[in-house]
Amino acid sequence: MDTGRVLANVGWAVGDPSRAAMLAALMSGQALTAGELAQEAGVTPSTASSHLAILSDRGFLTPVRQGRHRYYRLAGAGVAELLERMSHLAPVGPTPRGAASSALRLARTCYDHLAGELGVRVFDAMATDGRLVVGAGGIALSSQGRAFLVGLGIEAGEGDGHSLACRPCLDFTERRPHLAGRAAAALLTVLTDRRWLTPGPVRRSLRLTPAGGAAFDLYFRPAS
Repeated sequence: MDTGRVLANVGWAVGDPSRAAMLAALMSGQALTAGELAQEAGVTPSTASSHLAILSDRGFLTPVRQGRHRYYRLAGAGVAELLERMSHLAPVGPTPRGAASSALRLARTCYDHLAGELGVRVFDAMATDGRLVVGAGGIALSSQGRAFLVGLGIEAGEGDGHSLACRPCLDFTERRPHLAGRAAAALLTVLTDRRWLTPGPVRRSLRLTPAGGAAFDLYFRPAS
């Protein structure tokens, strides 16, 4: 395999500003139509179709047909993690200001799991009190961590197809890991179903509700 050629092809696919804007919009985990993605990228529908074909052909997107409508979503969590890591490689500069930047930095979706300050807080709290076992080979839920998820109503079987694996995902705003994997996806579902987190003012952002603040103080207390 010509690794250099592969990397160059990946860079070309995501390096176009319009395609990058489409991929960023899909980091929310939602499936969007070509028209919605055209608006996100600020291009015409015909131009959007060309960009979407490129991203689909190279394995970044999966088209989903529902009735008469055709939607696009990221091809999987691996694509989302690649994009998050690529964002991390951006040069460190002044922290962007404004309500939108602050909202995204506090809490946002990273495909199917929680990212931002609150995502890192979850990872740190669970690693500190032993719910996560962090080692050189990766991370795993401890028995205490599985019991915690079960207490929230999440099935956390072990050794079968329902096992909730987890992994670190480097957060591009915090430059530290947040929790990813099936365990993290299930946890985000609980946080939103219980309305501890609700949709924020911009795409991907999440707002911490008063009930959510109390829950985070109970379950994910910052290390003192």
